[in-house]
Amino acid sequence: MASGSKTKSVWFCTSCGNESPKWMGRCPACGEWNTMVEKTVETGVAKARGSAGSGAAASVRPVALSEIASASEARISLNNAEVDRILGGGIVPGSLVLIGGEPGIGKSTLSLQIPLHCPALKTLYVTGEESVRQVKMRADRLGGDPSGCTIFSQTDIESVLEEAGRLQPDLMIVDSVQTMFTHSAESTPGSVSQIKEVAATLLRFAKESGIAVILIGHITKDGYIAGPKILEHIVDVVLQFEGENRGSYRLLRSIKNRFGSTSELAVFEMTGTGLREVSNPSEMLIPMHGEGLSGTAVSAMLDGARSFLFEVQALVSSAVYGTAQRSATGFDVRRLNMLLAVLEKRAGFRLSAKDVFINMAGGLRVTDPACDLAVVVAVLSSNFDYTIPADVCFAGEIGLSGEIRPVAQTEKRISEAARLGFRQIYISAFSKNIPAGKAGIEIIKVGDVPALVKRLFQSAA
Repeated sequence: MASGSKTKSVWFCTSCGNESPKWMGRCPACGEWNTMVEKTVETGVAKARGSAGSGAAASVRPVALSEIASASEARISLNNAEVDRILGGGIVPGSLVLIGGEPGIGKSTLSLQIPLHCPALKTLYVTGEESVRQVKMRADRLGGDPSGCTIFSQTDIESVLEEAGRLQPDLMIVDSVQTMFTHSAESTPGSVSQIKEVAATLLRFAKESGIAVILIGHITKDGYIAGPKILEHIVDVVLQFEGENRGSYRLLRSIKNRFGSTSELAVFEMTGTGLREVSNPSEMLIPMHGEGLSGTAVSAMLDGARSFLFEVQALVSSAVYGTAQRSATGFDVRRLNMLLAVLEKRAGFRLSAKDVFINMAGGLRVTDPACDLAVVVAVLSSNFDYTIPADVCFAGEIGLSGEIRPVAQTEKRISEAARLGFRQIYISAFSKNIPAGKAGIEIIKVGDVPALVKRLFQSAA
């Protein structure tokens, strides 16, 4: 312990990382209950470290913004088109990337595929959960060239950094951050203080050495990355795996990116030889059944800079238990309730005594408001038992007064629908600068829900 330093106990929230001098049942920052854990910290050393005239501090001076050269960040390609795109063109040297996801979703598979498919990239793969033999077995199954990859089974972060300093790799992968520990924090691996110290140590190492670091992190049952929320603020990029373990498709979503665009989406298919890139997600999300099925509609969605089409499925039936059920998979159930209320109030459809179930095909989680139109059409299709033609798609937001509102980048959605061979697309009548026809697809503009029903379901019973 440094001369003049003291220790004290503080309490940290495991949900948001908020610090408190005493224990509290409820965190005042995030409102979560029973999330406070104790940690011993050292005080009284900051003044000595940051004293005036010290070498490191004295060498740092403020720089005028106009004097800083505006050069783009150099990037390293990972030889994976989807991962490179979601990172903004490749991984930036000296950056810290966090990949989170549920157990078994494919985090370790993706992280091991990167060095196997990019042998020119000198990679140090640190595994704290598996032995080197287990990693070798997975590598044999995945295939590729392992010549540029070195495996190191270790959980002591100081030993890991010492080995990384000796090897000087281009990329270091740590699987996972919850298994690593540092001697500077007196607690068990996986605790709040350990995760924070390990992440901060790796961040300093990445910035000082220029070695890119990929961290693997588990998520909680609530869908958040395990550990303090501050972990997501420390790293430069946060990528999160989504999808059902029982299904074959995986979605890698960009939650945070200091070097590129956020809200990007990459699609993979889990196969016997690892994750396969899906360059055209519409192939897996458009209808996979024969003609004549009611309760389905295709939506033209936009996620980040990518547009693709997917199927919305709805089932409307009489309430069995007296009280109508509202269930949505991959869609906000509160927004579903709002859309059903609009149908009842503005269009006169009595759905209050019927069960309504919504499912987004492919395990997709949808937040784009342009999907409102397809959800309404799928619900009405199931209610009327009327089949929507398979070559018709929809893109529009529903307002509380029943109007169909325009959505962003409508032309990109139309182009994707035309490329996939769709015959018609329904959009808002208030969309501006949209041509009447494009590349063989008919553009139908509707202003509100009653006009949509009259045009689409005029022959329905």
